Amino acid sequence: MNVLLEFRRDFLLAIAGLAVLLLIGLGVDHPWPRDFLTSIFAYGLLAMSLNLLIGFTGLVSFGHAAFFAFGGYTFGLLLQSTGFTGAMGAWSVPVAFVAAAGGTALYALVIGAICVRLSEIYFAFLTLAFQMFLYSLIISWVDVTGGDQGLMGGIPRPEFLGVDLSNPYDRYVTCAIVFVACLMLLRVVTESPFGYTLRMIRDNPTRTAFLGVNVFRVKLISFVVAGAVAGVGGVILALFTSGAYPEWAYWAQSGEAIFMIMLGGLTVFLGPLLGAVLLRILNDVVQSYTTHSEIVIGIVILAVVLGLRRGILDFIRDLWVEREQSSLRRAADDTSRSAGGEAGR
Repeated sequence: MNVLLEFRRDFLLAIAGLAVLLLIGLGVDHPWPRDFLTSIFAYGLLAMSLNLLIGFTGLVSFGHAAFFAFGGYTFGLLLQSTGFTGAMGAWSVPVAFVAAAGGTALYALVIGAICVRLSEIYFAFLTLAFQMFLYSLIISWVDVTGGDQGLMGGIPRPEFLGVDLSNPYDRYVTCAIVFVACLMLLRVVTESPFGYTLRMIRDNPTRTAFLGVNVFRVKLISFVVAGAVAGVGGVILALFTSGAYPEWAYWAQSGEAIFMIMLGGLTVFLGPLLGAVLLRILNDVVQSYTTHSEIVIGIVILAVVLGLRRGILDFIRDLWVEREQSSLRRAADDTSRSAGGEAGR
Protein backbone atom coordinates (compact mmCIF):
# COMPACT_ATOMS: atom_id res chain seq x y z
CA MET A 1 0.00 0.00 0.00
CA ASN A 2 2.84 2.40 0.85
CA VAL A 3 4.46 1.68 -2.50
CA LEU A 4 1.21 2.49 -4.29
CA LEU A 5 0.84 5.73 -2.33
CA GLU A 6 4.42 6.71 -3.16
CA PHE A 7 3.80 6.01 -6.84
CA ARG A 8 0.66 8.14 -6.79
CA ARG A 9 2.55 10.92 -5.06
CA ASP A 10 5.39 10.79 -7.58
CA PHE A 11 2.91 10.68 -10.47
CA LEU A 12 1.04 13.73 -9.18
CA LEU A 13 4.34 15.56 -8.68
CA ALA A 14 5.34 14.68 -12.24
CA ILE A 15 2.02 16.04 -13.57
CA ALA A 16 2.48 19.20 -11.50
CA GLY A 17 6.04 19.60 -12.76
CA LEU A 18 4.90 19.15 -16.35
CA ALA A 19 2.19 21.76 -15.82
CA VAL A 20 4.80 24.24 -14.53
CA LEU A 21 7.08 23.56 -17.49
CA LEU A 22 4.22 24.07 -19.95
CA LEU A 23 3.16 27.23 -18.15
CA ILE A 24 6.67 28.66 -18.44
CA GLY A 25 7.19 27.60 -22.03
CA LEU A 26 3.80 28.65 -23.34
CA GLY A 27 3.18 31.64 -21.09
CA VAL A 28 6.37 33.58 -21.88
CA ASP A 29 6.64 35.19 -25.31
CA HIS A 30 10.45 35.35 -25.31
CA PRO A 31 12.05 32.21 -26.83
CA TRP A 32 14.91 32.05 -24.30
CA PRO A 33 13.00 30.14 -21.55
CA ARG A 34 11.83 27.51 -24.06
CA ASP A 35 15.30 27.13 -25.56
CA PHE A 36 17.01 26.97 -22.18
CA LEU A 37 14.54 24.44 -20.76
CA THR A 38 14.70 22.27 -23.88
CA SER A 39 18.48 22.07 -23.52
CA ILE A 40 17.95 21.16 -19.85
CA PHE A 41 15.58 18.37 -20.94
CA ALA A 42 18.36 16.88 -23.07
CA TYR A 43 21.34 17.32 -20.75
CA GLY A 44 19.24 16.57 -17.68
CA LEU A 45 18.36 13.14 -19.07
CA LEU A 46 22.03 12.55 -19.83
CA ALA A 47 23.02 13.34 -16.23
CA MET A 48 20.06 11.54 -14.63
CA SER A 49 20.67 8.39 -16.66
CA LEU A 50 24.37 8.43 -15.82
CA ASN A 51 23.51 8.73 -12.14
CA LEU A 52 21.50 5.51 -12.41
CA LEU A 53 24.90 3.92 -12.97
CA ILE A 54 27.04 6.02 -10.62
CA GLY A 55 24.72 6.83 -7.73
CA PHE A 56 22.56 3.71 -7.65
CA THR A 57 24.62 0.91 -9.19
CA GLY A 58 28.14 2.02 -8.28
CA LEU A 59 29.38 1.96 -11.90
CA VAL A 60 31.39 5.02 -12.88
CA SER A 61 31.20 5.38 -16.66
CA PHE A 62 33.53 7.76 -18.50
CA GLY A 63 31.84 7.07 -21.85
CA HIS A 64 28.13 7.52 -21.20
CA ALA A 65 27.75 10.32 -23.75
CA ALA A 66 28.25 7.73 -26.50
CA PHE A 67 24.61 6.70 -26.05
CA PHE A 68 23.55 10.35 -26.04
CA ALA A 69 25.20 10.81 -29.44
CA PHE A 70 24.02 7.45 -30.76
CA GLY A 71 20.39 8.33 -30.08
CA GLY A 72 20.70 11.77 -31.66
CA TYR A 73 22.48 10.54 -34.78
CA THR A 74 20.12 7.58 -35.25
CA PHE A 75 17.09 9.84 -35.01
CA GLY A 76 18.57 12.43 -37.37
CA LEU A 77 19.77 9.95 -39.97
CA LEU A 78 16.39 8.21 -40.10
CA LEU A 79 14.51 11.46 -40.66
CA GLN A 80 17.03 12.57 -43.29
CA SER A 81 16.44 9.35 -45.21
CA THR A 82 13.85 10.01 -47.91
CA GLY A 83 13.13 6.29 -48.16
CA PHE A 84 12.30 6.10 -44.47
CA THR A 85 10.15 9.24 -44.37
CA GLY A 86 8.40 8.20 -47.58
CA ALA A 87 7.56 4.78 -46.22
CA MET A 88 6.51 5.99 -42.76
CA GLY A 89 4.75 9.17 -43.85
CA ALA A 90 3.15 11.04 -40.96
CA TRP A 91 4.42 8.39 -38.54
CA SER A 92 8.09 8.95 -39.40
CA VAL A 93 8.82 10.99 -36.24
CA PRO A 94 7.36 8.58 -33.63
CA VAL A 95 8.83 5.57 -35.47
CA ALA A 96 12.23 7.29 -35.65
CA PHE A 97 11.98 8.10 -31.95
CA VAL A 98 11.21 4.49 -31.01
CA ALA A 99 13.95 3.23 -33.35
CA ALA A 100 16.50 5.63 -31.86
CA ALA A 101 15.64 4.65 -28.27
CA GLY A 102 15.51 0.94 -29.12
CA GLY A 103 18.69 1.08 -31.20
CA THR A 104 20.51 2.86 -28.38
CA ALA A 105 19.30 0.23 -25.92
CA LEU A 106 20.60 -2.53 -28.21
CA TYR A 107 23.93 -0.72 -28.59
CA ALA A 108 24.13 -0.37 -24.79
CA LEU A 109 23.35 -4.08 -24.44
CA VAL A 110 26.34 -5.00 -26.62
CA ILE A 111 28.71 -2.57 -24.90
CA GLY A 112 27.42 -3.41 -21.43
CA ALA A 113 27.78 -7.16 -21.94
CA ILE A 114 31.49 -6.54 -22.37
CA CYS A 115 32.04 -3.80 -19.80
CA VAL A 116 30.00 -4.72 -16.72
CA ARG A 117 32.02 -7.89 -16.16
CA LEU A 118 35.06 -5.78 -15.31
CA SER A 119 36.10 -4.14 -12.05
CA GLU A 120 35.55 -0.44 -11.45
CA ILE A 121 38.63 1.16 -13.01
CA TYR A 122 38.68 -1.13 -16.05
CA PHE A 123 34.93 -0.63 -16.53
CA ALA A 124 35.35 3.16 -16.48
CA PHE A 125 38.14 3.28 -19.04
CA LEU A 126 36.67 0.63 -21.32
CA THR A 127 33.45 2.67 -21.60
CA LEU A 128 35.63 5.65 -22.49
CA ALA A 129 37.39 3.57 -25.15
CA PHE A 130 34.07 2.59 -26.73
CA GLN A 131 32.94 6.20 -26.69
CA MET A 132 36.09 7.40 -28.44
CA PHE A 133 35.67 4.61 -31.00
CA LEU A 134 32.18 5.95 -31.78
CA TYR A 135 33.55 9.48 -31.94
CA SER A 136 36.25 8.39 -34.40
CA LEU A 137 33.62 6.59 -36.48
CA ILE A 138 31.47 9.72 -36.62
CA ILE A 139 34.43 11.87 -37.64
CA SER A 140 35.71 9.49 -40.32
CA TRP A 141 32.40 8.35 -41.88
CA VAL A 142 31.85 11.67 -43.60
CA ASP A 143 29.42 10.43 -46.26
CA VAL A 144 26.92 9.33 -43.61
CA THR A 145 27.55 11.44 -40.51
CA GLY A 146 28.90 14.63 -42.07
CA GLY A 147 32.21 14.23 -40.25
CA ASP A 148 33.28 17.08 -38.01
CA GLN A 149 30.54 19.31 -39.47
CA GLY A 150 27.75 17.10 -38.13
CA LEU A 151 24.56 16.19 -39.98
CA MET A 152 24.22 18.73 -42.78
CA GLY A 153 20.95 20.13 -44.11
CA GLY A 154 18.96 19.95 -40.89
CA ILE A 155 16.52 17.33 -39.65
CA PRO A 156 13.00 17.32 -41.14
CA ARG A 157 10.18 17.84 -38.65
CA PRO A 158 7.06 16.45 -40.35
CA GLU A 159 3.66 16.80 -38.72
CA PHE A 160 2.14 13.80 -36.95
CA LEU A 161 -1.14 13.41 -35.08
CA GLY A 162 -1.72 17.14 -35.37
CA VAL A 163 1.68 17.95 -33.81
CA ASP A 164 3.82 20.25 -35.94
CA LEU A 165 7.39 19.96 -34.68
CA SER A 166 8.46 22.87 -36.87
CA ASN A 167 6.33 25.02 -34.55
CA PRO A 168 8.46 25.97 -31.49
CA TYR A 169 5.52 25.63 -29.11
CA ASP A 170 4.55 22.16 -30.33
CA ARG A 171 8.17 21.10 -30.26
CA TYR A 172 8.63 22.38 -26.71
CA VAL A 173 5.49 20.62 -25.43
CA THR A 174 6.57 17.35 -27.06
CA CYS A 175 10.06 17.53 -25.56
CA ALA A 176 8.65 18.43 -22.12
CA ILE A 177 6.28 15.44 -22.13
CA VAL A 178 9.07 13.06 -23.19
CA PHE A 179 11.38 14.49 -20.53
CA VAL A 180 8.88 14.10 -17.69
CA ALA A 181 7.97 10.58 -18.87
CA CYS A 182 11.65 9.57 -18.77
CA LEU A 183 12.08 11.07 -15.30
CA MET A 184 9.07 9.09 -14.13
CA LEU A 185 10.55 5.94 -15.64
CA LEU A 186 13.83 6.48 -13.79
CA ARG A 187 11.94 7.19 -10.59
CA VAL A 188 9.95 3.97 -10.87
CA VAL A 189 13.13 2.00 -11.58
CA THR A 190 15.05 3.45 -8.62
CA GLU A 191 12.17 3.03 -6.13
CA SER A 192 11.26 -0.50 -7.23
CA PRO A 193 12.71 -3.71 -5.72
CA PHE A 194 15.06 -3.68 -8.71
CA GLY A 195 16.30 -0.25 -7.65
CA TYR A 196 17.01 -1.44 -4.12
CA THR A 197 18.87 -4.39 -5.59
CA LEU A 198 21.02 -1.87 -7.44
CA ARG A 199 21.80 -0.19 -4.12
CA MET A 200 22.79 -3.54 -2.62
CA ILE A 201 25.17 -4.14 -5.51
CA ARG A 202 26.59 -0.65 -5.11
CA ASP A 203 27.24 -1.16 -1.40
CA ASN A 204 28.47 -4.77 -1.45
CA PRO A 205 28.34 -6.77 -4.69
CA THR A 206 29.92 -9.84 -3.11
CA ARG A 207 27.31 -10.10 -0.39
CA THR A 208 24.57 -9.46 -2.96
CA ALA A 209 25.85 -12.37 -5.04
CA PHE A 210 25.82 -14.61 -1.95
CA LEU A 211 22.13 -13.76 -1.53
CA GLY A 212 21.45 -15.35 -4.91
CA VAL A 213 21.26 -12.22 -7.05
CA ASN A 214 22.66 -12.45 -10.57
CA VAL A 215 24.86 -9.35 -10.25
CA PHE A 216 25.97 -9.35 -13.88
CA ARG A 217 22.41 -9.45 -15.20
CA VAL A 218 21.18 -6.69 -12.87
CA LYS A 219 24.13 -4.46 -13.76
CA LEU A 220 23.53 -5.08 -17.44
CA ILE A 221 19.84 -4.15 -17.19
CA SER A 222 20.79 -0.95 -15.38
CA PHE A 223 23.37 -0.19 -18.07
CA VAL A 224 20.83 -0.71 -20.86
CA VAL A 225 18.13 1.42 -19.19
CA ALA A 226 20.64 4.21 -18.57
CA GLY A 227 21.87 4.05 -22.17
CA ALA A 228 18.34 4.15 -23.59
CA VAL A 229 17.37 7.19 -21.50
CA ALA A 230 20.58 8.96 -22.53
CA GLY A 231 19.67 8.18 -26.15
CA VAL A 232 16.29 9.88 -25.63
CA GLY A 233 18.18 12.92 -24.37
CA GLY A 234 20.14 12.90 -27.63
CA VAL A 235 16.87 12.73 -29.59
CA ILE A 236 15.56 15.80 -27.76
CA LEU A 237 18.75 17.73 -28.50
CA ALA A 238 18.65 16.64 -32.14
CA LEU A 239 15.08 17.94 -32.40
CA PHE A 240 16.08 21.18 -30.71
CA THR A 241 19.15 21.87 -32.84
CA SER A 242 17.82 20.22 -36.02
CA GLY A 243 21.12 18.38 -36.28
CA ALA A 244 23.61 16.10 -34.57
CA TYR A 245 27.27 16.86 -33.93
CA PRO A 246 30.37 14.80 -33.10
CA GLU A 247 31.01 16.82 -29.92
CA TRP A 248 28.11 14.92 -28.38
CA ALA A 249 30.24 11.75 -28.49
CA TYR A 250 33.46 13.38 -27.27
CA TRP A 251 34.88 12.49 -23.86
CA ALA A 252 34.30 16.03 -22.58
CA GLN A 253 30.53 15.52 -22.88
CA SER A 254 30.69 12.58 -20.47
CA GLY A 255 32.91 14.63 -18.19
CA GLU A 256 30.33 17.42 -18.19
CA ALA A 257 27.62 14.94 -17.17
CA ILE A 258 29.80 13.79 -14.26
CA PHE A 259 30.30 17.43 -13.26
CA MET A 260 26.51 17.87 -13.21
CA ILE A 261 26.17 14.93 -10.84
CA MET A 262 28.97 16.17 -8.58
CA LEU A 263 27.49 19.66 -8.51
CA GLY A 264 23.88 18.71 -7.83
CA GLY A 265 24.34 15.53 -5.81
CA LEU A 266 24.35 11.81 -6.52
CA THR A 267 22.34 10.45 -3.59
CA VAL A 268 19.24 12.62 -4.16
CA PHE A 269 17.12 11.64 -7.17
CA LEU A 270 16.87 15.14 -8.70
CA GLY A 271 20.43 16.10 -7.78
CA PRO A 272 21.88 15.59 -11.29
CA LEU A 273 19.02 17.63 -12.77
CA LEU A 274 19.84 20.53 -10.44
CA GLY A 275 23.47 20.16 -11.46
CA ALA A 276 22.48 20.35 -15.13
CA VAL A 277 20.51 23.55 -14.52
CA LEU A 278 23.30 25.18 -12.52
CA LEU A 279 26.03 24.18 -14.97
CA ARG A 280 24.08 25.48 -17.98
CA ILE A 281 23.31 28.76 -16.22
CA LEU A 282 26.91 29.08 -15.07
CA ASN A 283 28.17 28.36 -18.58
CA ASP A 284 25.87 30.98 -20.15
CA VAL A 285 26.75 33.65 -17.57
CA VAL A 286 30.51 33.04 -17.66
CA GLN A 287 30.66 33.03 -21.47
CA SER A 288 29.04 36.46 -21.55
CA TYR A 289 32.00 37.89 -19.59
CA THR A 290 35.07 35.85 -20.55
CA THR A 291 36.37 33.37 -23.08
CA HIS A 292 38.05 31.36 -20.29
CA SER A 293 34.80 29.74 -19.24
CA GLU A 294 36.32 26.31 -18.55
CA ILE A 295 38.68 27.74 -15.91
CA VAL A 296 35.93 29.61 -14.08
CA ILE A 297 33.51 26.67 -14.19
CA GLY A 298 36.24 24.33 -12.94
CA ILE A 299 36.99 26.65 -10.01
CA VAL A 300 33.30 26.84 -9.07
CA ILE A 301 32.90 23.06 -9.19
CA LEU A 302 36.04 22.58 -7.09
CA ALA A 303 34.77 25.13 -4.56
CA VAL A 304 31.43 23.33 -4.24
CA VAL A 305 32.89 19.84 -4.04
CA LEU A 306 35.75 20.72 -1.68
CA GLY A 307 33.67 23.12 0.39
CA LEU A 308 30.57 20.99 0.83
CA ARG A 309 32.37 17.67 0.19
CA ARG A 310 29.24 16.51 -1.66
CA GLY A 311 26.66 17.81 -4.10
CA ILE A 312 24.35 20.68 -3.17
CA LEU A 313 21.23 18.53 -2.66
CA ASP A 314 23.31 15.92 -0.84
CA PHE A 315 24.46 18.64 1.57
CA ILE A 316 20.92 19.94 2.10
CA ARG A 317 19.57 16.44 2.70
CA ASP A 318 22.32 15.55 5.19
CA LEU A 319 21.78 18.85 7.00
CA TRP A 320 18.05 18.14 7.23
CA VAL A 321 18.65 14.62 8.54
CA GLU A 322 21.10 15.91 11.17
CA ARG A 323 18.58 18.47 12.39
CA GLU A 324 15.84 15.85 12.55
CA GLN A 325 18.07 13.52 14.52
CA SER A 326 19.08 16.34 16.88
CA SER A 327 15.41 17.15 17.48
CA LEU A 328 14.65 13.50 18.22
CA ARG A 329 17.58 13.29 20.64
CA ARG A 330 16.46 16.44 22.46
CA ALA A 331 12.92 15.11 22.69
CA ALA A 332 14.20 11.79 24.05
CA ASP A 333 16.37 13.60 26.63
CA ASP A 334 13.44 15.75 27.74
CA THR A 335 11.26 12.66 28.06
CA SER A 336 13.88 10.82 30.12
CA ARG A 337 14.39 13.83 32.42
CA SER A 338 10.65 14.16 32.93
CA ALA A 339 10.36 10.45 33.69
CA GLY A 340 13.25 10.70 36.15
CA GLY A 341 11.68 13.68 37.91
CA GLU A 342 8.35 11.92 38.30
CA ALA A 343 10.09 8.83 39.67
CA GLY A 344 11.93 11.01 42.22
CA ARG A 345 8.66 12.50 43.44
